[in-house]
Amino acid sequence: MDFEFLIEEITRGIVNFTWQNGVMVLVGVVLIALAVIKEYEPVLLLPIGFGCIMANIGMSTDVGFMKVIYDAGIKTELFPLLIFVGVGAMIDFSPLLAQPRMVLLGAAGQFGIYGTLLLALLLGFPMNEAASIGVIGAIDGPTAIFVGSKLAPDLLAPIAVAAYSYMSLIPIIQPPIMKLLTTRKERLIRMEYAPRPVSRLTLVVFPIFVTLVVSLVAPDAAPLIASLMLGNLLRESLVVDRLNKAAQNEIINIATLFLGLAIGATMKAESFLNLQTLMILGLGLIAFILDTVTGLLFGKLMSVLSGGKVNPLIGACGISAFPMAGRLSAKMAQDEDFENFILMHAMGANTAGQLGSVIAGGLLLALVSGMV
Repeated sequence: MDFEFLIEEITRGIVNFTWQNGVMVLVGVVLIALAVIKEYEPVLLLPIGFGCIMANIGMSTDVGFMKVIYDAGIKTELFPLLIFVGVGAMIDFSPLLAQPRMVLLGAAGQFGIYGTLLLALLLGFPMNEAASIGVIGAIDGPTAIFVGSKLAPDLLAPIAVAAYSYMSLIPIIQPPIMKLLTTRKERLIRMEYAPRPVSRLTLVVFPIFVTLVVSLVAPDAAPLIASLMLGNLLRESLVVDRLNKAAQNEIINIATLFLGLAIGATMKAESFLNLQTLMILGLGLIAFILDTVTGLLFGKLMSVLSGGKVNPLIGACGISAFPMAGRLSAKMAQDEDFENFILMHAMGANTAGQLGSVIAGGLLLALVSGMV
C-alpha cells in the first residue's frame, strides 16, 4: 500500500511538470550560475534562482511556507525596508555633504524612470504598471520592490528580477556607454578633493533632517527614506555599535535571503513566460541606459560650466546601485590615468543617487495614487 502511494505521488509530480516549468527551472539555474560563476550580485541572484526552481516544482507563494514568507515580508513591504536599514548603515554621506552640488547628478540619474514610464504608457501599459516598470530605472532593488508591490503586485517578479539583474550587470552595461559619450580628454580630468570638514553633529542631524523634509514633500516615500536614514543614524551616532553591526550584517542578510526566495517563488511559468515579461525586461534595460546617458550628459555640462574641473564620469554614478556605480566610475578614470583619483567625488554622486531613487519612487507612488 505504501509502495502504491509512493508511485502515485511520483506520477502526480511528473504529470504536473510541464515544459514551461522546465524552461523556468533552467532560468533559475542560469541565475544561480551567474551568481556562482560570474559572481553577479550573488546574495540576491542565488536565492532568486533557487526560489524560481522551487516555484516550478510546486512550492510557489500560493501555498506552504513560501506563502508565509511572501505574505509576511513582501505584501507588508517589510523585507525591502529592513534591507534599506542595512544599506543606510553602510552609507557614508560625508562625501555628499562635503560636495552638495553632487545632488544635481543624483537628480539627473533618475531621468530614465520617467522617460521609461512615458514609453511604457505609449506601449499600452496602464499607469500603475508603467510606473512600476519605470522604477526599474532606479537600479535599486528595494525601491523597485516597494513601489511594484503597491502599484502592480502581479508584475513584481519580472520587475524585481530586472532591477537586481541590471544592478549586477553595471560593470558590463555602463563602460561602453561611458566611453561612447566621453572623450579621453574628459576622462583624464583630475578633480581636486579638498573636503569641507563635516562635523559629527552634521552627520547625526542629516538623517533626521532628510527624513523630515522628504516625508513632508513626498509622504509616500516616508517608509523608504525613514528606513534608510534610521540605518545611517545607527552608523553616525557612534553609540549603538551592536545595532549598527546587526543592521549591516544579520538583519540585511536575513531579509535579503527571504526576499530573494520570495521573489523567485513568484516566477511561475504561467505568469512569467509571456511577451509582457520580455517587454518589462526590455523597458528596464532602456531605463538603465537612459539614466546613465542623462547622468553623463549632465556631468559633461557641469564640466563645461566649471571650466573643465569636473570629470563627466561621475555623472554615470548618479544612479543608485551604491557603491558599485561609484567604484566603477573611479575605475574608469584610473584605467586612463592610474594616478587619477575621483572616488570620493563619485561616491558623493552615488549617495545622492541613492537618495534620489527613494524620492523618485515616492513621487511615482504619489503621482499614480493621485490619478487613481
